[in-house]
Amino acid sequence: MNIKEAQAITHSLSKPGKMPGFAYSIPAHECKTGTKLRGVVNSTCFKCYAYMRGRYRFKNVIDAQYKRFEALKHPLWVTAMALQINSKKVKYFRWHDSGDVQNLDHLNKIFEVCRLSPDVQHWLPTREAWTKDHLASCPDNLIIRFSAPMIDQAAPESWPHTSTVVTSGRTCPAPDQGNVCGSCRACWDKDIKNIAYGEH
Repeated sequence: MNIKEAQAITHSLSKPGKMPGFAYSIPAHECKTGTKLRGVVNSTCFKCYAYMRGRYRFKNVIDAQYKRFEALKHPLWVTAMALQINSKKVKYFRWHDSGDVQNLDHLNKIFEVCRLSPDVQHWLPTREAWTKDHLASCPDNLIIRFSAPMIDQAAPESWPHTSTVVTSGRTCPAPDQGNVCGSCRACWDKDIKNIAYGEH
């Protein structure tokens, strides 16, 4: 399989301007838990940026996200994704700058992609609460951060790595540096238990 064939299967990777590398964006409209939280005032999904703001509203972006979403069913998706990620020669990758894990099969496929791209550090934020049994098979080069569903909610103690959204006391430096990660790689760092993002 070559890069052109891989991209025909998975569609393109996304490239958020904030990030140090590439990402994979699927529709926020298809989030399982997020769709429910969008109707809950003060939830982190109530004003979802990937659902109602910025470039994520453009038709060409939504079309691309749905192509990626449908691609998850392809039997060669894992191989094609790993090939694309490895071809970028990047050290960091984010799963789902828009969207979330759909089911256990999807999660296991992501695990396999990570195993096939061992030189890349992967970060997966999610609001889907997987069990410790599922996390036990997580590859070493992937960090899964469970995202607390409510603004100013304490980080769940049951998860090894988390993220929260807060009205004060954020630890993410992006708002102070042009809304980009810059040299910060905290989201990928397993030594950091929780990342607190400012409400946005």
